[in-house]
Amino acid sequence: MDLSDVRVKIDALDDQLVDLFKQRLDLAMEVAKVKERENLPILNTARERGIINRLTKDEPDDMAGYIKILYTTLFDLSRAHQADYLYKTSVIGDKIKKALEETPKLFPKSATVACQGIEGANSTAACEKLFERPSIVYFNTFEGVFSAVEQGLCQYGILPIENSLRGSVIANYDLMSKHHFYIVNSVKVKINHCLMAKPGTKKSDIKVVYSHEQALGQCSEMLANMDVKVIPCENTAVAAKMVSESADNSVAALSSKQCAELYQLEILEENTQNNENNYTKFICISKKLEIYPGAKKISLMMTLPHKPGSLYEMMAKFSALGINLTKLESRPMPNKDFEFMFYFDLDISVYDQAVFNLFAQLEHGTEQFEFMGCYTEV
Repeated sequence: MDLSDVRVKIDALDDQLVDLFKQRLDLAMEVAKVKERENLPILNTARERGIINRLTKDEPDDMAGYIKILYTTLFDLSRAHQADYLYKTSVIGDKIKKALEETPKLFPKSATVACQGIEGANSTAACEKLFERPSIVYFNTFEGVFSAVEQGLCQYGILPIENSLRGSVIANYDLMSKHHFYIVNSVKVKINHCLMAKPGTKKSDIKVVYSHEQALGQCSEMLANMDVKVIPCENTAVAAKMVSESADNSVAALSSKQCAELYQLEILEENTQNNENNYTKFICISKKLEIYPGAKKISLMMTLPHKPGSLYEMMAKFSALGINLTKLESRPMPNKDFEFMFYFDLDISVYDQAVFNLFAQLEHGTEQFEFMGCYTEV
């Protein structure tokens, strides 16, 4: 047989497979109706394992592996089909619908906004990109930003959540989970670090460099070529202010050009980061869920069972619903052995019904699931 002959046979088999697949989904729906009447869970691990074992018992290992992958995918699709029938609503789905009705059509041009650090911090630049006329209140810590929004002192808060070179700011993910806040907007800010010191200081004079730990990491290559002590502090702007107020001419800061001007420091070297592609994503947080027109990025946090295939099963849900995943990250959960928190960013609008189907499945099928917001990335 030549290639065209083989393809004709494959096409004929594919037609049969689609017909059989539709019949199987119809039967899966009948199973869902029985489970609804008898109040049974969708997932039946023993049943799925038994099917795979039966179909693979007489097959060689390589073919058994292919069959297992095929049927694992088939089970995922069947469960998703059943979930669409059984779980028609979700708590977060109802909250989203309410937010869509109550959120103003335009993001506010002015508001009282909490930022971590002091004047000149990168969070200030992020805030001014999102708001035309913000009234900024500064706090020493990220926790202070959350507390200000929690207590109603500020309507919004601005926080760094991810850097293109150093990854996620895990502390702020933890605080988002702790306070159950929502992301209502976000912006990416280009970060250009400069080495700065008091006027008249030479680079060879520097013995100590202050900056935020993220900035120190982003400039690690330059620092490795300097015989200096690095000291982390709360913020790059705080570092610049400390140097400006110090009587010691052997100290320097890694901060922005704006801070050099603001605190009357001399720039010894510009663009000190390891990579020019250095961006930080800042999020705008709110105690209240707000979803503005045009929002099409969704962030989620969830835990998954510590067992083989649990992440694959979650990815299959996204795939089955046609949802594009733009971020996947995990980290161990404190004080829990071999349990991980997963962070997901999805490119999809909340006007897509697939979102509500997904949330209904997640609320009933995961140990911990948190919707962090649907927002625009400026």
